[in-house]
Amino acid sequence: MKVLVTGSSGLIGSEAVEYYDREDHEVIGVDNNMRAEFFGPKGDTIWNLSRLKDSTQNFEHHNIDIRDRAAVFQLFEEKPFDLIIHCAAQPSHDRACQIPLLDFEVNALGTVNLLEATRQFCPEAVFIHMSTNKVYGDAPNEVPRIELEKRYDYERSEDYNGISEECRIDRCLHSLFGASKAAADIVAQEYGRYFGMKVGIFRGGCLTGPSHSGVELHGFLSYLVKVAVNGDTYKVFGYEGKQVRDNIHSYDVIQAFEAFRCNPRPGEVYNLGGGRGNSVSILEAFDLVSDLVGRKIQWIYVDQNRIGDHICYISDLRKMKSHFPGWDITRSLGNILEEMVEAEQARLVRV
Repeated sequence: MKVLVTGSSGLIGSEAVEYYDREDHEVIGVDNNMRAEFFGPKGDTIWNLSRLKDSTQNFEHHNIDIRDRAAVFQLFEEKPFDLIIHCAAQPSHDRACQIPLLDFEVNALGTVNLLEATRQFCPEAVFIHMSTNKVYGDAPNEVPRIELEKRYDYERSEDYNGISEECRIDRCLHSLFGASKAAADIVAQEYGRYFGMKVGIFRGGCLTGPSHSGVELHGFLSYLVKVAVNGDTYKVFGYEGKQVRDNIHSYDVIQAFEAFRCNPRPGEVYNLGGGRGNSVSILEAFDLVSDLVGRKIQWIYVDQNRIGDHICYISDLRKMKSHFPGWDITRSLGNILEEMVEAEQARLVRV
């Protein structure tokens, strides 16, 4: 099988590269390290690309910008793929307002370039689109909630499992990132429904793992672990640090993709996160990470929350599990944090 992974030096992309390489498939990666342009040196993913080149057998890297339609089409014409995993994106909720044109070009235009290349050159391929829960804007904040000592939670029993795919995506405040990803999300659905292509859309919660190049503007747990291990100071933006996210390990994300590949449903949308079991507030995460690194995390509070931020977001995984009963979360929040702390400590020693 020929597999294309965009954003192959990023968190989910690199996990996909490693998984399909281990399964002895031919893996083509596309990544031009734009994360360094978005976030500066701390967002640079060259270290991860080097790691992939050293650890894989069937991986071939291409330094292609997905906005470059001619280059994308040429790649597809030369190497018709069986599976496309599209993870490349401008991923920051906050950064997008500073680079609105670049954000939209990468997230929306880049996606339609890849979808059209798939339609023209390999229409039978399975296409996985990595979307985001930010397509819902701040609509999830309308769900009634209660304030506990260290977190917010949903007030009504019917909301216990979290935010489902029925949540609306319009008539709310998104951030420009949420808007560009919503455009990509909708066009991916359309290629599935209109053209009958095997396109699946996965609206990620907090995707995480040891290969994440987390920065303050993107990568909650990864950045928090870096701050803790390096003895730096974490900045909390609003809601008293009680805002909640559900966290899913990159391995479990790839297993969801693989479940869809084996039984594709054209144009279908799935929420994908750690669910209630892997949900945590910032304050709770401070406690967990502090125990692992052996010291309290230094942090400061900024009263202004991020615009359009989710106050309490837990992914409802029931649709995903009903369509693919063999898939489930395999990495607990504790497992995830232990692995990330160990990896960051190892990187610190190497430096």
